[in-house]
Amino acid sequence: METLNFRFEHGQRHVAPQANMVGVVSSGNLEVLIETAALNGACEVEIKTAAVGFATIWQAVITDFHARWSLADVRISINDVGATPAVVSLRLDQAVESIIGETA
Repeated sequence: METLNFRFEHGQRHVAPQANMVGVVSSGNLEVLIETAALNGACEVEIKTAAVGFATIWQAVITDFHARWSLADVRISINDVGATPAVVSLRLDQAVESIIGETA
């Protein structure tokens, strides 16, 4: 298992205080938990993955996600057992949409 952490400062979009989980590890090999947190406008992402050695790909996927949503004061936890980048993006978008009710 590998743990990756990313932090993006100065997010623009705040969400209502709540937590949502989207997907399960057996569903596309990925689950995403998104919750509000006091992070001074930042968005933190923690990834626990069985696919060791793909940090560069994860960084690209998470950076693209942040560019689309620019979340502020949000913590995202991802548990992965080999999901493709497309599934990761889909699950992340679903998590945000479930909280704010709109699409990217």
